Amino acid sequence: MSADNEPGHGNSPAAWTAVTIMLVAFAVGTFAFWFSIVWLVIASAVVVPIGLIVGVLLAKAGYGVGGDKLTAKAQH
Repeated sequence: MSADNEPGHGNSPAAWTAVTIMLVAFAVGTFAFWFSIVWLVIASAVVVPIGLIVGVLLAKAGYGVGGDKLTAKAQH
């Protein structure tokens, strides 16, 4: 695989932001489920797709893999 077609494995601000939002939502939702806080479980379930939308919007804004707002860094 050459550097030109390297997918980047999601190592971008857009991917990190999306995953962080979704991970926090899952963690909060899990604890809310354990403690039977129904409204918080539902709220956490709503936040997960919001994290995906934020990631897509950031990627379209140039913060995704190969985006124009990122500088390429050498891989070690």
